[in-house]
Amino acid sequence: MKTTNETKPFLFNRVALSSLALALGAIVLPACSTTEETEAGGGVNVTTEEVASDPEALDNQLVTIRSAIVEKVSDTSFLVEDETLVGGEQILVINTTGEPFIFPSDDDTEIQITGEVTPFVLADVEREFNLGLDPEVYVEYETKPAIVATSLALAPDPGEITENPEAFYNQRIAVEGEVDEIRSAETFTLDEEQLFGGEDLLVVNLNPTATMKESETVTVTGVLRPFVEAEFEKDYELGWDLNVKEQIEAEYSEKPVFVADEVYPSRQ
Repeated sequence: MKTTNETKPFLFNRVALSSLALALGAIVLPACSTTEETEAGGGVNVTTEEVASDPEALDNQLVTIRSAIVEKVSDTSFLVEDETLVGGEQILVINTTGEPFIFPSDDDTEIQITGEVTPFVLADVEREFNLGLDPEVYVEYETKPAIVATSLALAPDPGEITENPEAFYNQRIAVEGEVDEIRSAETFTLDEEQLFGGEDLLVVNLNPTATMKESETVTVTGVLRPFVEAEFEKDYELGWDLNVKEQIEAEYSEKPVFVADEVYPSRQ
């Protein structure tokens, strides 16, 4: 990963559990060549190629893309690019979430970006968000395609989490998987064939507003935490009955548990 000017990583601390109530505007989905509406806030799921090749078609629309970061521009911005071509078109992403962000340690780990597509105009961004962007740094991006990001999350592949869950603890991430077993209205597991190499991943859904089905493929967004029963009781109102509580304590103590603030059906 290349860097420019400042080299300190963005600091993205979502440990404060109250911040989990801030929902993402959209869902992470696998790359696809077509644009499709999601169920989240009227946003659409697109690829970096679509944004780079025809930004006018998406102008002022809320979109979600998934892409690796190719270059840091400043503490509040970075570049992603259309990877379908060598030297593809780059897209400026401006972090307007109000939270700093940390680069993934692996350059191949992708980022979920939700925000509005717009030609970059420094004066407009500064007037609305007052980020203190350096005009000399951003002059080359003026009027080029940009995404004004309202949410950012690491989007590792399941295999990356399987290999090293500790690397993703207490950071905002988005993961896709198949619903294996529904334990309660707010608790289910994702299939072990895709996640954690032999053990199902327990998901605690803080906002269970939709009915899920077993074998349905979903995307979950939130944070990964080791399950410590006393901490979960303190931090969340889960409504588990005694049977569910005892099962989870027995099966998942100190194991990775995904605390989700958003769960969506994934586009196939």
